[in-house]
Amino acid sequence: MDVTKALADLKKEPGFADNVGMVLVHNGVVRGWSRKDKSNVVAIRVTPDRERINEICRELSARPGIFRILADAVEGELAPGDDVLFLVVAGDIRENVKAVFAELLDRIKAEAVTKEEIFG
Repeated sequence: MDVTKALADLKKEPGFADNVGMVLVHNGVVRGWSRKDKSNVVAIRVTPDRERINEICRELSARPGIFRILADAVEGELAPGDDVLFLVVAGDIRENVKAVFAELLDRIKAEAVTKEEIFG
C-alpha cells in the first residue's frame, strides 16, 4: 500500500470532511531480532489470510464513528526493514478511532497473519 496515495484518495471520498477528525496509520516493518529471545532474524515468511483481514475490517467498520478502514499485508519472504503490514483507520473522534485501531491491529496479527522467523 502506498500510504500517501491511500490517504489522498481517502480524503477525496464523499463525506470525508464531514465525518473524519482523526486518521491513524500503522506501518509495520520486519525487525532484525525475535521478540521472544532477541535472536538475530535474517528474514520472515509472512502468510496473510486476506479473507479474514477483510472480515475483521468489515466488522470493525460498523463501529460508531468509523468512516473507513484500510488494511494490507505483504506476503512472502521479507528482510529486516521491509514493510509487512499497513493499517489505516479514519473516524470522527479519537476515542472511537484509537479503540478500533488497537483492536484492528491486535486481531489482524492474532487471527489473520502468520509469520515464520528465519534465524541467521
